[in-house]
Amino acid sequence: MRTDDKLDQMEERPTDRVQPPQMTRTRLWLFGGTLAVYVAIVVGVLVSSWLVTFDWQVMFFRPYKQWPEIHAFLDYFVVLGQRGPTAVAVAAWLGWRCWRQRNLHPLLVLGASLLLLNVTVGAAKIGMGRLGPHYATTVGANEMYLGGDIFPSGHTANAVVTWGVLAYLATTPLRRRTLSVIAALGALGVGMTTVYLGTHWVSDVLLGWAAGLLVLLAMPWLEPGVTWIEDRLMGIILRLWLRLRPDSLRGPLPVGALAPGVSRQRVAPEGEVLVRETIGAGAGGRSATRPQDGWPHHPARPYTIRSERSPVTPAGSRRPPHADRVPRTAPLSPTSGRGRNGTG
Repeated sequence: MRTDDKLDQMEERPTDRVQPPQMTRTRLWLFGGTLAVYVAIVVGVLVSSWLVTFDWQVMFFRPYKQWPEIHAFLDYFVVLGQRGPTAVAVAAWLGWRCWRQRNLHPLLVLGASLLLLNVTVGAAKIGMGRLGPHYATTVGANEMYLGGDIFPSGHTANAVVTWGVLAYLATTPLRRRTLSVIAALGALGVGMTTVYLGTHWVSDVLLGWAAGLLVLLAMPWLEPGVTWIEDRLMGIILRLWLRLRPDSLRGPLPVGALAPGVSRQRVAPEGEVLVRETIGAGAGGRSATRPQDGWPHHPARPYTIRSERSPVTPAGSRRPPHADRVPRTAPLSPTSGRGRNGTG
């Protein structure tokens, strides 16, 4: 089979990449409602409302002393919200998906979500400086602006975003709903575990849930930037690959996003360049052109097509250029076929 036929088959093969969620009206309403809850929790803590009173009641209850038999298990379970281990685990899974889909979109979405999470949650932690239950100084106080860094809960917000990204990148509606429920239950468990261990107030966990959900709901706004970065990175990777392995064009090329202006060639098994395709910057527009002399990585060769090549003998060697040509004879004269004497 010719290499260009193989490339056509690869281009027609479906991949796992699907259209990411759009910023619909429902999603906007959810974002606005979650943002209102976020602001209400912050205001409730700042004014030392009933929310701060409830924080102190749970703290004096000391759940880790009420159910000590589950303490050892929850010490390990809370790692599901720790940024380092969860990011490595999810990145490994999404890296495999990138390899299978031949694009960088899943990993770039994960990186963008974690970057937005760290910026927003980190700024809130440093700006409000709340102390945790183990370091509280005044009973009944909100412990704000004292140099702490626990409001909102980073474990809870990280669990919402890291595991929620898997649902965001799901390839079917059923998988998206299933992974959304699993991520929600995991984030709920991580948040309640931090309250059990006494490392966070209840209001910290509530604000962490809201902060993580805001990041997930805002992800469609980041998609254009993610796509722009992906196109540039794929173009750089392809150029580096062609410099290191110029003969790799003899086989099928990876299916994935190509940067505008990146060209690829189809090469026959014998080495002749059959066609050069230029991937346009538009929506999949392509133009087929003859290869130029001295195009990088390939010596100049005449533009040949298989149908124009000389036939091959059964022994495998090519026939002389004029082996199959019938010799032309001079046209017969009115006296052709006669002897020297003009008689037949």
